[in-house]
Amino acid sequence: MADPMRIRAKMAGDKIDVRILMSHPMESGLRKDGDGNVVPASYIVKVSATWQGKEVLAADWGPSVSKNPYLAFRFKGAAKGDTLTITWTDSDGDSRTDEAVIA
Repeated sequence: MADPMRIRAKMAGDKIDVRILMSHPMESGLRKDGDGNVVPASYIVKVSATWQGKEVLAADWGPSVSKNPYLAFRFKGAAKGDTLTITWTDSDGDSRTDEAVIA
């Protein structure tokens, strides 16, 4: 299982600024190791953010996203103290879900 995501969700006027740092190797399947063997592909394919059961972000990713990806987005409607849930699923079928309280 990957390390927890670092999620920051902060009110900025009537909007919420969200910043996320995800821990994932994001291997494309094109790189070779020191012995010349292909490193198997393993990358995040779906990212979603939900607030009060409503999806506020949905993203489809591929192998070209860098290692330990950073994602930032903004949405309206939430309030301080609400919980934001971020989930990713990778090409191996693994997933990670973490939550943050909006500050």
